[in-house]
Amino acid sequence: MLRLRSCVLAHLLSSPATSSLPSLHRLLSAAAASPSSGFSVEEYLVSTCGLTRAQALKASPKLSHLRSPSKPDAVLAFLAGIGIPSSDVAALVARDPKFLCASVERTLSPIVDGLTGLGLSPSEIARLVPLTANNTHFRNKSVVSKVDYYLRLLGSLEEFLRAFKHNHNLLSHNLETVVKRNVGLLQECTLGACDIAKLAISMPRMLTANVEQIRGMVAGAERLGVPRGSGMFRQAMRSVAFDSEDKIAAKMEYMKETFRWSDAEVRIAVSKAPMLLTLGKDLLQRKSEFLISEVGLEPPYLAHRPIMLSYSLEGRLRPRYYAVKFLKENGLLKGNLGYKTIWDLVEKIFMEKYICPHMEAAPHLAEDYAAACRGEAPTRFRFT
Repeated sequence: MLRLRSCVLAHLLSSPATSSLPSLHRLLSAAAASPSSGFSVEEYLVSTCGLTRAQALKASPKLSHLRSPSKPDAVLAFLAGIGIPSSDVAALVARDPKFLCASVERTLSPIVDGLTGLGLSPSEIARLVPLTANNTHFRNKSVVSKVDYYLRLLGSLEEFLRAFKHNHNLLSHNLETVVKRNVGLLQECTLGACDIAKLAISMPRMLTANVEQIRGMVAGAERLGVPRGSGMFRQAMRSVAFDSEDKIAAKMEYMKETFRWSDAEVRIAVSKAPMLLTLGKDLLQRKSEFLISEVGLEPPYLAHRPIMLSYSLEGRLRPRYYAVKFLKENGLLKGNLGYKTIWDLVEKIFMEKYICPHMEAAPHLAEDYAAACRGEAPTRFRFT
């Protein structure tokens, strides 16, 4: 009998979700015409749910109270009915074996109905369920109101899933006393809905953090010289997030030494481009060597134009520098053109202004520039 049930369920779980749940239940009922005897949880997890033997051995103690496969069969049929692939079902059961004991009528079906009411399609729900199986999220009806809140806060299911993958606590923490409180603190900093969403997506831990940590982020951003309400405040908060005051001070001291800045200059640079605090020491050192030692820019010049330090060294700074240097040395560019001007341009405009117009005079320019962007012989630009 167990073998027959396994065959039926294996067929259901591997088939497209075109059948209604009632018809799935009828199939299972036909397979269950006589009561099961000698039911083995471990064998069921392997043969029907697709777990490995090691996974089944670990999961079976949590299901030791089961005496028949009827309740797990109903759950598996329900999951098949909403289109969850067998591989995802196996992963779900391995993470949360007690999911197989959930009531379809009282728990799972109302939750799916609630998510459908939020506007989620069957395929979107099928993506959501396996992810939310951790820590019994999907076995709690509050999941519907929480997903509803995050959809409105973050803007879409894609953004919620992106945030959730990096913080599974989003569905376990209390909305009112934790998440909404933290969002309220951000609103007090005059951050708009769009900025809060971007901050939450890039740093979802922030939504479930201790209130003192959020206040510390706000204070840290203000210490950088970035006032609340400024367009840079979100970046400043992200740059100091969860770092101690001492750690931030050490990063600023390193930048001061690396770029030969004064105390005032490093504060100017960080207040204009807080993201500098997120760059690694090796990258900062290489950018300093290139911009100061090779290009010849003065440290105060960089301090007042720190956005240049945020550009990719290999993908933008080096190749554009060598391309424009080639054009200048060969008389193809007139005037005193500053490198910041060419670094600030988006790639399409840079190509239109500095590469395409010179293709006849320098036939290999586009080819050499593309090679430079890949890090291949960036100083070799040819006429012939």
